Amino acid sequence: MLKTIGNLLGKKRSHRGADARGPSLPEGRRIYAIGDIHGRLDLFEQMIARIETDDRERRDADTLVILLGDLVDRGPDSAGVIAAARDWQQKRAVRVLTGNHEEMFLRSLHDEAALRQFLRFGGRETVMSFGLTPEEYRTLSHADVMKQIERIVPADVIEWLESAEDIIVEGDYVFAHAGIDPASPVDDQSPSALRWIREPFLSHDEAMDVCVVHGHTIRDEVEIRRVGGWPNRIGIDTGAFRTGRLTALGLQGSERWVMEAS
Repeated sequence: MLKTIGNLLGKKRSHRGADARGPSLPEGRRIYAIGDIHGRLDLFEQMIARIETDDRERRDADTLVILLGDLVDRGPDSAGVIAAARDWQQKRAVRVLTGNHEEMFLRSLHDEAALRQFLRFGGRETVMSFGLTPEEYRTLSHADVMKQIERIVPADVIEWLESAEDIIVEGDYVFAHAGIDPASPVDDQSPSALRWIREPFLSHDEAMDVCVVHGHTIRDEVEIRRVGGWPNRIGIDTGAFRTGRLTALGLQGSERWVMEAS
């Protein structure tokens, strides 16, 4: 089921061509979007501190933090990242998107074939972050690993992951883990596209009526793809698990700024 919260955009925006400043948020709204964390608790904790400082130093606003998905896998402490995100939600508005790695994690709980895929693409580190030792992992069959996941991953963690959203719309911005299918309306996107898409989204060369903020596809720097001067998309996955750089995008009105933890 597609989990959607926000006013979805069903019509073209008449001001798009007239507003040279580009996409914007409603007055008084501030958003920080954080790219793929992938188990890097050290970088996530730095980013939390930087966002808290940045938010305090700016004028008062209705602030929202959006985690763009792929909190888990590949890095060393997925369990810690989940705990930190849940703790942050107790202190401020933080919304979480489902990434393709969360999808694999959740599917692996009931499907051995999905478990093999999950473990192959970074799930091994996730399982061990919840307490499975390397020695135990090496001696267990896939069926046994599935049983151990059920034992060591708390039910409330699974429920929290299952409650994550697929898409968030705020003003002229759409927030999705991987992107959107440019051939479909924003309010008719499939979970598969939102969590997995690369092409034809990444190279889409026709103007869209929204600006999509996404992760999923690693780039050396924040990538802004413009069509006719208007940004179709802003990619902020700088490969934290591999590069040691976690990136966030700040938005308010028509202003945009980039923050990095490294």
